[in-house]
Amino acid sequence: MKDAINDAEAPGTCGQKLEWDDPIAMTQQGFKRFRRRKGRNSSDPEHDTALTGQPQSAPNAPQQGGENAREMAAAARSAQADEGRRFARRPESSRNRPLEGISDTDPKPQRLPANLPEMWERLHRVPLDIRGHQVARSPLVNFFRNSPTANAFDLLRTRLLHSLKAQGWKRVAVAAPTAGCGATFSAVNLALSMARVPGTRTVLMDLNFRRPGVASALKLPPAGDMPGFLSGELTLAEHLIRPAASLAVGLTAAPDRNAAEILHDGRCASVIDDMVLSTSADVTLFDLPPVLEHDDTAAFLPQVDGVLLIADGTRTTAAHLAACEKLFDGQTQLLGVSLNRARGAGLLQFGQ
Repeated sequence: MKDAINDAEAPGTCGQKLEWDDPIAMTQQGFKRFRRRKGRNSSDPEHDTALTGQPQSAPNAPQQGGENAREMAAAARSAQADEGRRFARRPESSRNRPLEGISDTDPKPQRLPANLPEMWERLHRVPLDIRGHQVARSPLVNFFRNSPTANAFDLLRTRLLHSLKAQGWKRVAVAAPTAGCGATFSAVNLALSMARVPGTRTVLMDLNFRRPGVASALKLPPAGDMPGFLSGELTLAEHLIRPAASLAVGLTAAPDRNAAEILHDGRCASVIDDMVLSTSADVTLFDLPPVLEHDDTAAFLPQVDGVLLIADGTRTTAAHLAACEKLFDGQTQLLGVSLNRARGAGLLQFGQ
């Protein structure tokens, strides 16, 4: 033991002083040098007894050398144990420590929420009373497919769809110069005709706050709150209903004297934009009050791509059409003029 201490202080050897009271493990190389100094045969296999814990004595080594080797192996094992305790892992902090009752349980696979159907499918479905319409002879083209009027609306539908697709437009206002020209009648039948086109979606909005008539024409309960919807108080799913698979309507329950102010409100434009985007509608029709009698239509013109003007063959004059065209100039596009109640055309008179 004295030789090992003196040898560690000799020049050219390890510069660290070994103190047996200090728990420092003996390295493998130092233990080999120790065995060579004690007369161990260099030809013996250099097996690290400190690591295996089973010291091997050389066959030709003296008894004292074997005892020294066993003592050094025991010292090495003790030093290794002390070193292991020194560098043992520190206890986990409360931040990294798992919660009680959770560490012993296997984590369950996370379940993602189910995908909601798109907005169009979430709209409340209110089917039309087909039998009631047929008995009352409602003036709807869906129940008189062979009539000249139904054919005229189908032709108007096709031409309008071609024009909108060519320009990339989706919003159409349906209005008349004066009251009684049949704007609501034309808007409802045009929407029904468009809804029969496969793969298309049509939205019809009743913005005629002066005389709302879409609910009456379709024989639907007039329970819609259009002012509340345009102001953002009602969601899209709470207001719009679907009377057909490819047709959605927004109804107005009662007249409102603040119609122009409602359509002037900036929230109205935001709600309309969100509705067109959320429903992915191909065409959105807006039934509006008479152009020359109220400023409602003029207030809403920035929200549409074009206007379909409905003229009455018995009351609309050229001056009316010229005044409407002047009003639309610089605001929106005049998509065309549809003549209702044309004299001598031989069209079917509904409801008679």
